[in-house]
Amino acid sequence: MASDNEKRYFTKSRFKTAVECPTKLFYTGKKELYVNASLEDAFLKALAEGGFQVGALARLMHPGGIEVLETDALKALEETRLLLERDQVTIFEGAISHGNLLARVDILVKKGSRIDLIEVKAKSFDAKSLHTFRQKKGKLEPKMLPYLQDVAFQRHLMALAFPALQVQSFLMMADKSSVSSVAGLNQLFKINRAGDGSPTVTVSPSASLASVGQPILVAVNVDAEVDEILSSPLLAPGVSAPFTELVQTWADHYVADTRIATKPGAHCAKCEFRAAKPQDNARSGFHECWRAARACTNEQIDAGTIFDVWNLGDKQQLLDAGVFFESEVRQPHLKYQEAASGLSDSQRQWMQVSGQWPGGGEFYLDRDLIAREMQGWRYPLHFIDFETSRVAIPFAAGQRPYAVTAFQFSHHVVDAAGQMRHQSQFLQTRPGQQPNHDFVRALQQAVGAEGTIFMWWPHENSTLNAILDELETDAAAPAAAAALKAFILSVTSAKGRCGERAMVDLCTLSRRAYFHPLTQGSSSIKKVLPSVLQSSAFLRQRYSQPLLKSRAESLNFDSKLWWVPAEGGGVQSPYALLPPVFEDMAASDLSALELDPTLGLAEGGAAT
Repeated sequence: MASDNEKRYFTKSRFKTAVECPTKLFYTGKKELYVNASLEDAFLKALAEGGFQVGALARLMHPGGIEVLETDALKALEETRLLLERDQVTIFEGAISHGNLLARVDILVKKGSRIDLIEVKAKSFDAKSLHTFRQKKGKLEPKMLPYLQDVAFQRHLMALAFPALQVQSFLMMADKSSVSSVAGLNQLFKINRAGDGSPTVTVSPSASLASVGQPILVAVNVDAEVDEILSSPLLAPGVSAPFTELVQTWADHYVADTRIATKPGAHCAKCEFRAAKPQDNARSGFHECWRAARACTNEQIDAGTIFDVWNLGDKQQLLDAGVFFESEVRQPHLKYQEAASGLSDSQRQWMQVSGQWPGGGEFYLDRDLIAREMQGWRYPLHFIDFETSRVAIPFAAGQRPYAVTAFQFSHHVVDAAGQMRHQSQFLQTRPGQQPNHDFVRALQQAVGAEGTIFMWWPHENSTLNAILDELETDAAAPAAAAALKAFILSVTSAKGRCGERAMVDLCTLSRRAYFHPLTQGSSSIKKVLPSVLQSSAFLRQRYSQPLLKSRAESLNFDSKLWWVPAEGGGVQSPYALLPPVFEDMAASDLSALELDPTLGLAEGGAAT
């Protein structure tokens, strides 16, 4: 339970991490009762660490600033108050409160009676765009709205706490139209771990305002947008009220520790308080809301709701029609339409909810479609998989924020006789060296000039096209840039062009030609692979035998079994047989994160 001091205030830690859908601003329930462990584990912390680096860079851009290190709310408030008595001061993590509201502001710059309130976000934007915060018709941009509301709350609180000060509000973000002018900028801000495992940033002693070169972070005045937010109703599930009024209502509920009645709806698809098969020690807010709304049981919910139907469109329309459970879905609800060739999305959805498909059996496979596609394939068959990173602070000079860094690929080959071998791989681990050009050069050598190249999902295609864009605009591109560009053009596709060896997306083929109930409609490789292994006697025989380095079947594993029975029948996912990505995180949690569409993590999210 929160201490009295913590409970008195709407602290920034709760303000930032506990989510009230869809505004993602405010905590609305009993935090200790609604457990979504994935939001607290090492994986999300690792993904968020780029934000700590951006924060450190932002502070470096405001020399002479004083950080409020106190974690106790009352002490932090007093320290901030004393600092604000100065005529000129820059404060990091200043604490501002009024009544039972509190915020910790990233940067406050005070000059006399004027103060700049700067909220730093590890998000990219284009400083040259006229539509960063507003759409073409003038409405606030939905993707930016949560960030603007965050600033609006802080400015509202500053006006209450310090009415004599004239406050200007800013968002500071990574400008993707800017280019880093120095090499190794990212390495100036090293991530470390405190004793409790929390991330900290160590700024290099050589780091200074001059050493970071051309700024890649830009502060944009958002007073106009904040004014509109503060003067308009705030829309939340089941309620619409003035922003400041609703903020106070939610804070009062938090202090009183009382539930806020929320009207269930389509927004529940992104509920962060849904636990799978909730237990006494991990209650599920999703289940509690829907049990009350539908007079149903946990077991009925766990059997499948419309939120579990793959790629479903207008969920609110179905809810308004009284359709909640998968078992209630009918073909007209899906706007069912068969494709001329292969499966349409609505066909896949109907297979999922009905459990029926042409031919019956354990799964559906359009063998004719696959045979037609295979007629265009040429041996040897090359199977590639990339691992890449996009970080806010570039590694190399000439890179933009969130530019792609391609640092690893694996390459397997199947010959005309059906023999598989792990042909080659690439891994760049040398600090301070941009691997993209070496990556493309090694890939070109690996796949040679013959054979069809395969990927799963367009990540490999988009990665190579991003590197192509770099080669087109980088004045310091290698002398062999022309050859690298020619290779990329030959194996990729984009709007208006298709290379003569453009990669084949097996995920698209799977989506059109294959359905297994274990996949729950998804064509994610992590869903498809276990289902195929379970259904194929050939694969069971092949991969229940150890792969051997001596036969070049693997460059990284020797005598490894990839077909391992699961308890209760079936087969274990090969991903579950890999060593853990994080020592303190269960494989099931990692899998849930990577497959959860509300978190927006790609298949290789752990690589970052």
